[in-house]
Amino acid sequence: MTTRRERANAIRALAMDGVEAAKSGHPGMPMGMADIAEVVWGDFLHHNPSNPHWPNRDRFVLSNGHGSMLQYALLHLTGYNLPIEDLKNFRQLNHHTAGHPEYGHTPGVETTTGPLGQGLANAVGFAIAEKVLAERFNKPGHDIVDHHTFVFLGDGCLMEGISHEVSSLAGTLKLGKLVAIYDDNGISIDGEVHDWFTDNTAERFRAYGWNVVVGDDGKPVDGHDADSIKKAIASATSQSEKPSLVICKTIIGFGSPNKEGKESSHGAPLGPDEVKLAREQLGWKYGPFEIPDDIYASWNAKDAGAKAEKAWNDQFDAYAKAHPELAAEFKRRTAGELPKSWHEGAAAYVAKMQAEGPVVASRKASQMALDAFGPLLPELIGGSADLAPSNLTIWKGSKNITTGGADGNYIHYGVREFGMSAIANGIALHGGFIPYDATFLVFSDYARNAVRMSALIPAHAIHVYTHDSIGLGEDGPTHQPVEHLGSLRLIPNNRVWRPADAVESAVSWKKAIERAGNPSCLVFSRQNLKHNPRTEAQVADIEKGGYVLFEPSEKFKAIIIATGSEVGIAVEAAQALGDQGVPVRVVSMPCTEEFDAQPVEYREGVLPSWCRARVAVEAASVDFWAKYIGLDGKAIGMSTFGASAPIDKLYEHFGITTPKVIDAVKSVIK
Repeated sequence: MTTRRERANAIRALAMDGVEAAKSGHPGMPMGMADIAEVVWGDFLHHNPSNPHWPNRDRFVLSNGHGSMLQYALLHLTGYNLPIEDLKNFRQLNHHTAGHPEYGHTPGVETTTGPLGQGLANAVGFAIAEKVLAERFNKPGHDIVDHHTFVFLGDGCLMEGISHEVSSLAGTLKLGKLVAIYDDNGISIDGEVHDWFTDNTAERFRAYGWNVVVGDDGKPVDGHDADSIKKAIASATSQSEKPSLVICKTIIGFGSPNKEGKESSHGAPLGPDEVKLAREQLGWKYGPFEIPDDIYASWNAKDAGAKAEKAWNDQFDAYAKAHPELAAEFKRRTAGELPKSWHEGAAAYVAKMQAEGPVVASRKASQMALDAFGPLLPELIGGSADLAPSNLTIWKGSKNITTGGADGNYIHYGVREFGMSAIANGIALHGGFIPYDATFLVFSDYARNAVRMSALIPAHAIHVYTHDSIGLGEDGPTHQPVEHLGSLRLIPNNRVWRPADAVESAVSWKKAIERAGNPSCLVFSRQNLKHNPRTEAQVADIEKGGYVLFEPSEKFKAIIIATGSEVGIAVEAAQALGDQGVPVRVVSMPCTEEFDAQPVEYREGVLPSWCRARVAVEAASVDFWAKYIGLDGKAIGMSTFGASAPIDKLYEHFGITTPKVIDAVKSVIK
């Protein structure tokens, strides 16, 4: 009969071999956490390798994602579609075993991890999604949403500030289905962490409101004793009032005679001689990537997974008979399908805004859009980093998830921008929700890496940023974003919308909601914005990211490109120039990435290559606009930080005015 240690050693062997074949990687953590992984995946994790998307599966997150060979070994051994050839080609192009786990690239990987701490944050998002879905859909005798989130993490994850943000919130929200397992090996890249990481981790998490699980002696659980590990995790999963942290003491590089317990096993291959010695010490008699049939059989989870999913399907069938409407809604939401009424309702609201023409700040227009779209989208779940009254992200149907019961759809994140955005990624990946989060645009810096991960994963998270420019006025340069729009636009697969009025604001929300599986950033003003007259065709073209908003009656001599609050300035300048006999086209470009994705024929129609006399106007860094205006054009905007003053004084001081635009247009016309 295969022993637990033999099962764990299969993980160790595959990890050593994969890293050795790649000549790079991190063997130490997989070797150290192999015994813990064997218990979690063998005794607790409910999953089906034949269907990685079963809605009620437990979620597993490897927050210390550098130890990716641990997860690849587990996925391969338990029967996921990850053949041994992929493990043999660890970290190689066109294989499913990247250096860090990547969602959508490897079957069974729930989220992309590697930036330390963000996997923990994603796991908090998974647990929030599970809790809120359970509140909404479970009925007496029908617990169709009932699963755990297990997350592995290390010293590095706990040193990162994001771990404090999300763990504090998880305790407050009482996420009892969240189980974090801390690999307390005392080693990081620089060596033994006792010189720079001396936190009392147990007391820290107790202070957050977590259930902290240690050994009977009050010390960390022996991470190489399967019975102790099993007892600890059973204790964690037996209660549901608090998130749990299981603290396990392990030896990094376990089984390596000369490198176990040392930083030398952390981030480099052991070397062929040391791998040979480790095989001898572990009693592993098999060659590279060789797993005996009996060990494969002991690991294979396909049959158990199929049975678990079938049992849940039978349970769901009974639920559907008792609650047919709820069952249909659950299936729709977990499939990521928008309601049938969505497209008609959204289009009608956009048309209404064009007809009514409200003059409001785009942050207010955003709230108006939420009031219109929220009732159409029960899957919408929002939140703000302690700025809801300023972001205007609470709409008429918003209910706090801690008090709103089955209808909870709003999270008060507190001042935790980074954690908030990474949690939103987890909520989006879990399924059943479209999350949005919010802060001031200038504080997107705090959340930057989580926004990058939204695009990389990708996750259908909507990041709302208000107070978008020097237009916020007296708060001054600490709160006035300058480089942020350009920075966010440079993130691949991101969409940044900066609308010019209530109509464009409604369209930006519509497009973000419909961008299934991918993120968007919606950027809104503090100050009121004028309404722009449009034809139906122009309204339709907003969705293309850039369009002709103002067209002179005669052939134009120049083009002004603008976004957001500066579109009004551009139109005023074009009208004044027309009165002077200088016809000018105005292009509103609320989303440059969407515009760039349009067919070349459309883009040429909006920005014809023959017209090189171009001026860009945006109250942000001027450097971004070079690709649209070329060497002959001019950009009006910011090349310094802002200042503290009323908005009209600031725009005058920094030269973002109608007369300055007029002068710039005249200077570029040859």
